[in-house]
Amino acid sequence: MKKVVFFLMITVLLSACGEYNKILKSTDYEVKYTYAKKYFNEKKYSKSATLLEELVTIFKGTAYAEESLYLLAQSYYGMKDYETASQYFKTYYNTYPRGEYAELARYYSGYGLYLDSPDPRLDQSQTYKAIEELQLYMEYYPQSERATQAQNIMFELQEKLAYKELMAIRLYFNLGNYLGNNYLSCVITAQNALKNYPYSKYREELMFYILRSKYEIAVASVEEKLQGRYRDVVDEYYNYVNEYPDGQYLKQARKYFEYADKRITGVY
Repeated sequence: MKKVVFFLMITVLLSACGEYNKILKSTDYEVKYTYAKKYFNEKKYSKSATLLEELVTIFKGTAYAEESLYLLAQSYYGMKDYETASQYFKTYYNTYPRGEYAELARYYSGYGLYLDSPDPRLDQSQTYKAIEELQLYMEYYPQSERATQAQNIMFELQEKLAYKELMAIRLYFNLGNYLGNNYLSCVITAQNALKNYPYSKYREELMFYILRSKYEIAVASVEEKLQGRYRDVVDEYYNYVNEYPDGQYLKQARKYFEYADKRITGVY
């Protein structure tokens, strides 16, 4: 019985492969397109993509051109090749800006790149592209039912970029004065992060790292620069406490302030 079942499975498999190979060699492009849609609906995205890659060129200027290009993009999306899918979605909405699938193409172009966005420790080029595509989607379709989701995804991606900056800031601070003034790099990176991601959940920590780094810079300064740099510490302390009067780093921030204030006034 097992041999019969196995034989039937092999027969079905060979039959399916034979059908696909026959369609690949066919010059009847309408039949080919019918099978491309069939494979797509069956979630056999690799097969549909292979057929559609040929057909989108052949169908240019025909009634099938628009749908075939969109299905090709969706086939790569179904294969989880989000970068290639995004390229085809972009080709679609640039070619057919008022097309039937223009809104979906713009949305999935960004959403696929979002799904492909890497760990914060890695290069974030894909993340920037995803934000750009989703921003464009929101500009074109601000009232869409997907607009809120697109906005939330953008916030999530921006937080990832902010966290990547925070990891660099932590590293600079831990390196201290090793092979240069890494505290200054810490300050500059944190200031840029605050400018680029003003509403980040990491905002308090970013502000505290600026205070900490300026304190360390002041402590290591030469005499003629001490007063000015300790005043910077005091200014950063007030920036921090004005925004976070009950902040989680308040106790340590207060210590930096008190030390700097004593160095400025000379009252110990």
